[in-house]
Amino acid sequence: MRYAGLDVGTRTIGVAVSDPLGYTAQGITTVKRKSMEDDLTELLKVFSEYSVTGIVVGLPKNMDGTIGPQAQMSLDFGAFLEERTGMKVEFWDERLTTRASHRIMLEADFSRKKRKSLVDKIAATFILQGYLDKNSSTIQTKR
Repeated sequence: MRYAGLDVGTRTIGVAVSDPLGYTAQGITTVKRKSMEDDLTELLKVFSEYSVTGIVVGLPKNMDGTIGPQAQMSLDFGAFLEERTGMKVEFWDERLTTRASHRIMLEADFSRKKRKSLVDKIAATFILQGYLDKNSSTIQTKR
């Protein structure tokens, strides 16, 4: 099963995909948001190109675990994707993924411009990799 991981923001959507075996995540692109329909069209291109069969959407909960406006936007977008694609959409707690993405790029000495263009794609990779790691450890403990 191949998954897509999404970091849904108000202006962009970071996109990552898993390898065919579902072990590793790789950042693919950042979709500039225009409208729900345009966003869907762009995402469907990626889903088709990589034969995606499942979607993981980052859920940016507040630090106290509550659902704020950003998390609600992600929940709504996930429901929209599930309805329109017929694929199962799962949510992954993405608290601090953007901060971790920035930290990694700072350590790699990326310019501010380069960091801005990559942060959503890297955050999507963190979201998807966390989900894949959790699923992998769950499967291994069941054996």
